[in-house]
Order: sequence, then C-alpha cells, then structure tokens
Amino acid sequence: MAFYGEQVFPRVMNLLMNTKETRKTRARVCGALEGDVVEIGFGTGLNLPHLPPSVSRLRAVEPSELGVHLAQDRIAASPVLVQIAGLDGQSMPFQDNSADAVLSTWTLCTIPDAVAALREVGRVLRPGGTLHFVEHGAAPDAGVRKWQDRLNGIQQRVACGCNLNRDISSLIEAGGLTISRLDTYYSPGEPKPLGAAYEGVAKGA
Repeated sequence: MAFYGEQVFPRVMNLLMNTKETRKTRARVCGALEGDVVEIGFGTGLNLPHLPPSVSRLRAVEPSELGVHLAQDRIAASPVLVQIAGLDGQSMPFQDNSADAVLSTWTLCTIPDAVAALREVGRVLRPGGTLHFVEHGAAPDAGVRKWQDRLNGIQQRVACGCNLNRDISSLIEAGGLTISRLDTYYSPGEPKPLGAAYEGVAKGA
C-alpha cells in the first residue's frame, strides 16, 4: 500500500484532477489571490497556471516527494516565485501573521486533523487575510449523504485517506475562521457522492 500511495496515487491524481471542469474551478478559486500565499496540499502544482499576477510568492505545503517532482515543469513555467516550504498542513513552518492568503483545493478531505490544519491557517494569516478554498464533502441531500457514509471506507482505502462525508463548513468554523462567501453545488460530470462541493472564502481573526 505504501508503494501505491507514494508512487501511483500522485500520478493518478495528476491526471484525474486536471480536467476542463477542475481547471475552471481552479481559475475561480485562485482569481482573487494576491501577495504572499501559502498553499496547503500543493500536489503536482495544478493551481500554478491559474495564479494571477497579483501573487508575489507561493509557499507550498506538500508531503508527497513525487508530487513535487511531477510539479517541476509547472514550477519552472510559473512567473510566481514558488517555494516548497512544508510537509504537513497541521504544523506549518511559518511565522505567525506571515501570509496574505491561504489556498486549499480538494485538500481538507484528506488531512487527518483538518481542524488543526485550519487553526494553522488562522495562525499564519495576517489580520484581514483570507482562505480561498474548494473542497468536496458532505452532500446537502440526506439520500446522497447515506451513500457517502456507506462508501467512505472504500474511498479512504482507494484514495489514500480521502473522506467523502466531511462537513467542510463546520470544519472551517471549528478551526476559528469565518466564512464570508460559500457556494455549494454538485460538480458537473461527477457522481453526487463524489462531487458535493464547497467553494468560497473564509477570513482569519
């Protein structure tokens, strides 16, 4: 299983998470970023082409060495300074109040202690700083949520710890952030248990 998680899964996600729909979503989520940005769950750098010129630096937090390796061409092509700066979103090696914004795309589903990671987000954000996010999680419809609960164990094994049924809004609030904008929807082209999406912005303290 370690070989699958370390060598196979990052390659699979590099393909599956780079579709027409995910690129449209990434462009929306990244569009308002500016200044010094921290990204948790950098993956293979799929957000890099969507960072606006207003971003001066991206500090990337990513535990997968292969993911960072697969991102090298995107890093080289990016006009934004990219620093691979951390391995664990639950404990980031950054000073308090040091980031203008934090970016998270389809990441909170997998971090073991998502609330701890969100508290870290609040710690590193400057006063007035914002978390820009899109995540999949618990569906708004009870029938779909039942299927998510049934499938969650399989999903965790196949997708290396990913959870289908996390209430993203509640996690963000439990982490001490205040949601200022939230859109919930089913991602086009995906089965509803997999595609219940939360997209928005949250403010730090």
